Amino acid sequence: MKYRRLGKTGLYVSEIGLGGEWLERHNAEECKAVIDACAERGINILDCWMSEPNVRTNIGNALVGTRDKWYIQGHIGSTWQNGQYVRTRDIKKVRAAFDDLLARLQTDYIDLGMIHYIDDLDEWAKVTSDEFMGYVNELKASGKIRHIGLSTHNPAIAKIAAKSGFVEMLLFSVNPAFDMLPDIDDLDKYFADVYDDGLGGISPERAELYKLCESLDVGMTVMKGFAGGRLFDAARSPFGVALTPVQCLHYCLTRPSVASVMCGFDDVQQVIAAVAYETADDAQKDYASTLAAAPRHAYSGQCTYCGHCKPCPKDIDIAMVNKLYDLAVMQPTPPQSVCEHYRALGATAGDCIACGGCETRCPFGVKIVQRMAAAKRLFGK
Repeated sequence: MKYRRLGKTGLYVSEIGLGGEWLERHNAEECKAVIDACAERGINILDCWMSEPNVRTNIGNALVGTRDKWYIQGHIGSTWQNGQYVRTRDIKKVRAAFDDLLARLQTDYIDLGMIHYIDDLDEWAKVTSDEFMGYVNELKASGKIRHIGLSTHNPAIAKIAAKSGFVEMLLFSVNPAFDMLPDIDDLDKYFADVYDDGLGGISPERAELYKLCESLDVGMTVMKGFAGGRLFDAARSPFGVALTPVQCLHYCLTRPSVASVMCGFDDVQQVIAAVAYETADDAQKDYASTLAAAPRHAYSGQCTYCGHCKPCPKDIDIAMVNKLYDLAVMQPTPPQSVCEHYRALGATAGDCIACGGCETRCPFGVKIVQRMAAAKRLFGK
């Protein structure tokens, strides 16, 4: 296992990390098997954003006797209310949830105290100027968190956070489908014959974020590196070709400032498949040739989350709605976290007036109005 410095935190974390979300659907024995398999292969960082009590307890029990070998990303603002996950800034509930996290993980500190999930500029302004931020600073001053981080899917928020001076690292969603943006609308030139292994083909805003974080020494851990597994399936991938875990990991780990990819694992075999990255050769890591060879018809009608559909008269973030919808339908039942992210959007698919303006701007011929209707049916609003 190779280790990378996580920006100004100074922590050296494994390139492959453990994102704990999928552990929610497993019992204590299965959780321990996955965590032990990670530890045996040199993984030393895990993310626990989940507020569900059983998974926190199972993780804590699995870490007994090995706490000092792990760096933990623990989230501030992720709570369990009336039997479900709720993101909140209610300071009384935030305090209780974080105390619960410490107790169930059987530790008295969290290495990376994550300001949980901010994707909205107004919320950033509110959270960083009220008692919530005061509580975060209190946690750091008392040693209950060692470093301050933030999780977001929004590159604009990520850039503001990186420049803030107090956010030391970010948990950010990275994968080819989220990053790639054609600089022109000619689909035949969407992928160049020779793909640039640097920042070619990436949304300028996201490329700027990665470089900014690198220049400011703000480390980054990655969520959604596999797009919920969608990139492993040619039928569901927006590129029409399947990537391997190793290729997806290489994409993420070649972005500036990225230190670790937090992978969701259902079982030990998935751990082994991810850690294979460490011994893979250049040919196995080569995602660029696979994407460059993607059939040109494959992404016709497929949303690549590029944002060309903007602006929307109802201010719907169409790309984000499509992204959350695609993540939701990957599972038999939409994950609670995805539903919560959807509900937190300022405008949802239910606000769509079916004007069709977005479809005239989409370079991929996506039936956006139909997708908005499908998202409304799925999420209930």
